[in-house]
Amino acid sequence: MQQQSISLVIPAYNEENYIGTCLEHVVKNSGGKFLETIVVINGCTDKTQEIAESYGVRVVESEKGLRRAREKGLAEARGELVAYIDADTRMPAGWVDRALHVFSTRPDVVSLSGPARYYDGSWLTRASMKVIWWVTAPLTYLLVGYMILGTGFVVRADVLRKAGFSKDVEFYGEDTDIARRMSAFGKVLFKMNFVMYASSRRFTKEGLLKTNLVYALNYISQAIFKKSATKNYNDIRSS
Repeated sequence: MQQQSISLVIPAYNEENYIGTCLEHVVKNSGGKFLETIVVINGCTDKTQEIAESYGVRVVESEKGLRRAREKGLAEARGELVAYIDADTRMPAGWVDRALHVFSTRPDVVSLSGPARYYDGSWLTRASMKVIWWVTAPLTYLLVGYMILGTGFVVRADVLRKAGFSKDVEFYGEDTDIARRMSAFGKVLFKMNFVMYASSRRFTKEGLLKTNLVYALNYISQAIFKKSATKNYNDIRSS
């Protein structure tokens, strides 16, 4: 199967402390494989847009809200595949190549995602999250049959446009909602070696146990009841 074009979409809300490093890793480790990089300015009031523009990427605006930013990015993307990463991520070498290989050899796959590894925070947080991912993700994925981590995932653009986004989900559970919708059209693949590096700032600010319980609760609620259990969320930004 012929290799497909891929667009990168990065939703960003007041990410002036992270977006530059994020884009540096994209440039360094993507090998020029992206057709385009789109930073969605999601109601920013800081210098996120100015910093993003200095990297020569496409900058578009959306109303505040993660779901709205994802929708805007999809509407603007020209690639047959769309990769979404968070603005606090550091893309590792080979991430794009792995995605392109999967989609070029697996026509049944409509989405690809994997776990996060954390480059900051305490050693306890980093070690605990690594164990949590390896213990819970494979079993959960086996039982439910689909999983997407919003930190970093790739989708077939035409399929996501068909699947659509829930207007009722703003933050918690939105990636599971996408996974469930995409699963109606093909294989939603979760691979433990498809790792994205991210900041552990939410675990640091809200607590490791509490944050994991909230994420788990919303995953279960989306999988069983097709709705999120938690409506409210905090915007976590650190200097």
